[in-house]
Amino acid sequence: MGIPSEDELLRAARRFDRQALAEIYDRYSPVLYTYAMRLLGNPELAEECVADTFQRFLLALRAGGGPDGYLKAYLYRIAHNWITDLYRRQPPQIVELSENVAMDASTNPENAAETRLERERVRSALRCLTADQRQVIVLRFLEELSIEQTARALGKPLGAVKSLQHRALTALARLLEDRGKEQRL
Repeated sequence: MGIPSEDELLRAARRFDRQALAEIYDRYSPVLYTYAMRLLGNPELAEECVADTFQRFLLALRAGGGPDGYLKAYLYRIAHNWITDLYRRQPPQIVELSENVAMDASTNPENAAETRLERERVRSALRCLTADQRQVIVLRFLEELSIEQTARALGKPLGAVKSLQHRALTALARLLEDRGKEQRL
């Protein structure tokens, strides 16, 4: 038998099949951790978010609830809600993007420095977006979710996510342009 589909895993998880639950955790915990790290910038909080996401998922199953489909989007939504709750309780921390950019021996130090400056410019611009705008950018372009998956993950109508994405990209472009002008001066 091949790799179980999301629907097969979900049916087995509703029966509390340990193998299916382990497969769901193994399949989705790395992407949820990456998502949480991008938004929180803190490994301990990201781990806590992932653990609580799966705990809430199991509690929903035990209560006869949980997703009818789109398990990945459902888990992203739980993580999103957890992060939103955290932001409400405390001010958001600085959003950090991965520093793990592979550079081979032929990389010019000037190019490496330029790449690092550009990355910092993008980080700075992302911090200026609203939390919702930042989450749409992260889900769409860093996590590579479709617009439909992003809407399901955020629990927002498709049109609202499209509009939010448009505003976020417009704001990000403007911020990057302004910072580019400042650097040239």
